[in-house]
Amino acid sequence: MEGDLFIWLLSFFALIALLGLVVYQLMCLADLEFDYINPYDSASRINSVVMPEFVTQGVLCLLFLLSGHWVMFLLCAPNLYYNVRMYLQRQHLIDVTEIFNLLSWEKKQRLFKLVYLVVLLFLSIFWMVWAAVEDD
Repeated sequence: MEGDLFIWLLSFFALIALLGLVVYQLMCLADLEFDYINPYDSASRINSVVMPEFVTQGVLCLLFLLSGHWVMFLLCAPNLYYNVRMYLQRQHLIDVTEIFNLLSWEKKQRLFKLVYLVVLLFLSIFWMVWAAVEDD
């Protein structure tokens, strides 16, 4: 059972990293909306953290799959599918020329991801505490 606690601890830190990346992207979009930053800088900052976000999400899903936590894997799979689909369609990066036209959509998309990741974080914390209590 100690391995189970370690898996939940790893998932907790991965989810914290994902939350940080999504909040950073939201802050860049908010700065762009309030004209604190130019579109080129905002797009380059967001595009620089998109691939680490996708890789971290993939590692998290793989961690749940290999450890046998099927419910959490099934909860992570839709976001992973969406990320893979966006990557394969070459729509994962923000275009500098279209950033103002897509600003509200990009903010809604990242807010949805933020809520989704917070729910996963709470579930991960619950299962981590459950594994720690069950260990005793």
